[in-house]
Amino acid sequence: MALFDPELFPPAYWQSPFVWGMVWVFGAIWGSFLNVCIYRIQKEMSVSWPGSHCFKCEKPIAWYDNIPVLSWFILRGKCRNCGTGFSMRYAIIEAITGALFLALWIVEGPSWVMLCHWLMTFGLLLGTGIDLDDFWIPDRVTWGGIIIGIPLSALVPALHGEVLWTMGLWASVKGAALGFGLLWLVGVLGKLAFKKDAMGFGDVKLLGAIGAFLGGGATLFVVFASALLGSIVGVSLILMGKSELGGRIPFGPYLSAAALIWLFGGDQLFDAYMNLVLPAGPGL
Repeated sequence: MALFDPELFPPAYWQSPFVWGMVWVFGAIWGSFLNVCIYRIQKEMSVSWPGSHCFKCEKPIAWYDNIPVLSWFILRGKCRNCGTGFSMRYAIIEAITGALFLALWIVEGPSWVMLCHWLMTFGLLLGTGIDLDDFWIPDRVTWGGIIIGIPLSALVPALHGEVLWTMGLWASVKGAALGFGLLWLVGVLGKLAFKKDAMGFGDVKLLGAIGAFLGGGATLFVVFASALLGSIVGVSLILMGKSELGGRIPFGPYLSAAALIWLFGGDQLFDAYMNLVLPAGPGL
């Protein structure tokens, strides 16, 4: 399901360094909007009005001071009008968004599947940014991901490796139900065992959204990989004598990271792991 006719737009064109640069810029622009969303959604502000401005002096930011990544370095991370410092995280998020958009373009090529994965990536980064700041994930990412992911899977069944829209729809519904139900069960059992909430409901909904976009197999991988990532980070912080930082990292970012790993070969990693722990028996 390519976006362009391969005969008119062959890989030699869409995989050229010039096009790669344009795709990165396009992604970085969305990263700039992502910064706006992360900041304003937490404060229950409109993401569209007013335009970009300094929240200290309230002066509008000119277009030439709002170029992704580049403007931060030109202005040395400060407002041109009042000198208020802007976190380098803005430039980092723009660069990461551009890099992820470009990586998906390179791996998947210009296709409807790639566009769906761009959308999912934007949502995962949005949820991660807010979760790291404020320990919650907005419903527009979680419930929104489920509501959008299921019909998209019917429109683009190739999201789940299917051809028929009914099969794509069914794969998405199963993935959403498995993701939601699995973490919900973990949360219930954890609360019974530890007498306190072991899993935030935002994480439950987030895994449901991931399942809606990626399906059941990916959901199982995301659960396993996110737990592994959390363990690696936790042990690393303990070894560095910074164990207190572990409690400041919610589980949502690990789920998002695992979902992105799946997009870049997680299915192959999962198959390799299963072959390792469940080696094939002797032939008959």
